[in-house]
Formats: sequence, structure tokens, C-alpha cells
Amino acid sequence: MNILPIINKASPASWVMIALTVLISYLIGSVNFSIILSRAVSGKDIRQSGSGNAGATNMLRTHGVGMGVLTLLLDVSKGVAAVLIARLILTVSQRLSPDLYNALFASALTYLAGLFVILGHSFPVFFAFKGGKGVATALGVVMMLNWKAGLVVLIIALIIMAVTRYVSLGSILAAALFVILDISYMFFTNSWSIAQIICVILMGAVIILRHHANIKRLMSGTENKLGAKKTEKEN
Repeated sequence: MNILPIINKASPASWVMIALTVLISYLIGSVNFSIILSRAVSGKDIRQSGSGNAGATNMLRTHGVGMGVLTLLLDVSKGVAAVLIARLILTVSQRLSPDLYNALFASALTYLAGLFVILGHSFPVFFAFKGGKGVATALGVVMMLNWKAGLVVLIIALIIMAVTRYVSLGSILAAALFVILDISYMFFTNSWSIAQIICVILMGAVIILRHHANIKRLMSGTENKLGAKKTEKEN
């Protein structure tokens, strides 16, 4: 598919809507609740405790189940909010600029929102671009984009985590599986676009690459299991 004609047809209003979606989604993602809550509870940045990761799993290990679950729910809500706002922008834009539907990324505006809310969580502008790995936020995104594939991925991830007690392994495999299932679904329903495919691949890639240190430890057999005593700080 040649995207140059699509780009040429895009109006300034179309690009404004796309830019607005990207900005809002990134800023939502940049609100890192694990950092905010850990500072409120202990006065200490979660990135200086436990595994050093700014996410729900480290909050659970460092501050207990309650704080871990709260962080998880708040992080998931970021993904949900970003997609809902993108849908709202798309609805409003249909009246203001109908040609948005012919613009680059238009049919995948929600996917673009999902990608950037995950990037915001991973590289938050409010916290020196050092955030979490984006798994919980990605869960909110995938359940909004394709809940059927998301539910399958969630169940499989939980089974892997329960059996192996490796949260990282479940997260990595879940990210890869969602990419495969969602793209397969797009082609099966003939509802795909290049923009959607690029976004979903990048979402999976961000999650997996953010686990690069975990992958090394999994391969060497030194990865920490859920519920086990922490022996090594993650990077």
C-alpha cells in the first residue's frame, strides 16, 4: 500500500487531531503512579527500592499487596483512558474534519494512543524519562483495542506466571502473543491498515525491549521469582 497519496490528502486539521492524540496519550502515560504512591507512603522513590523498576510488581514486593494492586489498577486505567480519549477525538473530528478518515493513522488513532501511553509510562517526561516497563498500562490498552485477543493473552500470561512464578516471562510472552493474535484478527476480519500493524508491532517491541535485563537473567537462570527473596537489583 502506497501511503504517500494518503499523506497528501491529509488536511491540517487531520494532523492536529493526530498530534493531539499523541500528546495527550503520552502525558497520561507519563503520570507514574508507582513513583507518586511510593513517595506518598514512604517518602522514597520506588526506583530506589526493590528491583528499581517503577511498576506494580515492584510496588507489591516493596510496599505490599494492597499498594501493588492499587498501582496495577491505576496503571491499567491509563491505557483505558488513552484509548477512550482517542475515540472521543475521532468522534469529534468526524464532524469537524471528515477527511480525517482518509489521513495517515486515522483508522488506527486508538492504536496510536495505545502506543504513546505505553511510551509515556516507560519514558515519563515528569520523572526524567525513567519509568516502568508498561505491562499494566499495555493491558488496559489491549483490552480496549481487542478484548477477545486481550483476554486470551491475559489468561495465558497468568498461567505462565502461576506455573513459573516469573512475572517477566509471562509479560514478555504476552506481548509477543498479542501482536500475533491482533494482526491475525485484522487480516481475518479484513480490518487492517499499515498504521495499525506498525503500532501494534511497536507496542509489543517496547514491552519486550523494556525487559531486556530480565531476558538476560532468564537465560542465565538468575531471574527472581514472584514471592522469592530479592537477590539482585534489576536494571
